[in-house]
Amino acid sequence: MKKAPVRQCVGCRQMVPKKEMLRVIRTPDEEVILDPTGKKNGRGAYLCFSSDCLKMARKNKGLERSLKVSIPDEVYENLEKEMENLETRA
Repeated sequence: MKKAPVRQCVGCRQMVPKKEMLRVIRTPDEEVILDPTGKKNGRGAYLCFSSDCLKMARKNKGLERSLKVSIPDEVYENLEKEMENLETRA
């Protein structure tokens, strides 16, 4: 049996299987976006499917540290909206 890959959430800092997480990427042209497929090119950071984890990542600057870029407030607001859309679908 293969082991499932695990990643650490930048919000709650828990180790969770990769398939149960949401990937946020910094594209080569310095844009920060959600990657629901997990296959786009760019430096990635992982979040649980929870708006609480996104709030914690914003508070402790976990996304900024992982993606090695400063993130403006508009990007966090867009991420929150996209996270809400994903939570309502699930």
